[in-house]
Amino acid sequence: MQKKYYWLTFLGGLIIGGLALLLSKYGNPANMGVCVACFLRDFTGALGLHANAKTQYLRPEILGFVLGSFLLAKTNREFNPVGGSAPVIRLLLGIIAMWGMLVFLGCPLRAAIRLGAGDFNAIPGILGLIAGVWTGTLFIRQNFTLGRATKVPRTQGYAFPLLFLALTVLVLTFPTLFLASKEGPGASHAPVLISLIAGLAIGGLAQKFRLCMVGGIRDFILFKNYRLLLSFAGVVLSVFAGSLYLGTFKPGFTNQPLAHTETLWNFLGLYVAGWAAVLLGGCPLRQLILTGEGNTDAAITVVGLMLGAALAHNFGIAASPKGVTAAGVTGIIIALAVLLTVSIAFSEKLRTVFGFSKSSTKTA
Repeated sequence: MQKKYYWLTFLGGLIIGGLALLLSKYGNPANMGVCVACFLRDFTGALGLHANAKTQYLRPEILGFVLGSFLLAKTNREFNPVGGSAPVIRLLLGIIAMWGMLVFLGCPLRAAIRLGAGDFNAIPGILGLIAGVWTGTLFIRQNFTLGRATKVPRTQGYAFPLLFLALTVLVLTFPTLFLASKEGPGASHAPVLISLIAGLAIGGLAQKFRLCMVGGIRDFILFKNYRLLLSFAGVVLSVFAGSLYLGTFKPGFTNQPLAHTETLWNFLGLYVAGWAAVLLGGCPLRQLILTGEGNTDAAITVVGLMLGAALAHNFGIAASPKGVTAAGVTGIIIALAVLLTVSIAFSEKLRTVFGFSKSSTKTA
């Protein structure tokens, strides 16, 4: 691949970091200008699927991610409806990936943004993410697979982008239809049009350059290819420089926006998320981008992420700036057990050794 493409990928990261700062400047929570996990959580709350009144807002950025990807994929003739690769397992992995991210309080992209803004609690999170992806690659080397996705009717590929388009029209026309927080993270947001335009731009950039922090770590471990990592280096550098310019750079562990200081659970939260994401083939942002490209497996994963957010808040699994709950600890333990079971059951070189028959993996 041409070195020019590497630098364009880095430039894409710089732009996304700048847009994250812009969104925070115009109203999104500090150090959370862009967070796919947090935004999906708020999105889920706005639909009435969880009862946490402080995290309810139908984030236009989420709509923009999918529609930006869809528009660019259609323009570049990359809209490719596929699906049918272990949808139930993908749903399950999406649920537990979200549990991990809500214990950490952020997705891999937000971890990069938090680091750039000086939140050192992101460091154990990023180390956990790397360790989780590395663990997942161990099973990839054992021929882990959820099965081959096959072409599906184009109408299936259009289903989710059209649903998100309909939601966009409703948000712009009847914004009071959806639940919205009066206080807390859900009450902090940039104006709708700014959020939507930023989301469209990020969706287009992520589709063009296949941006995915989990994919970047995976590719470096497996192939020593660092292209995708350049985009997230760009995010960190852009947020760092922008925070210094705006006077919002605040290095340290304590009193960081929407973060807790429990190192072990920051590590394990993104460890779970990284392991689950590498089995799924991409981080939450990548799943939304693939949904825009017509991938119904990714769409099922997004539903799993949203269901995970609903369960995390309805049953107290999600952490808060005060720390991790007992339910959160239990959720991480359950998630690790599920990940180990799925990883072994779907690794062709391991499943017979551990008593998983070949036929049992096909029924998923």
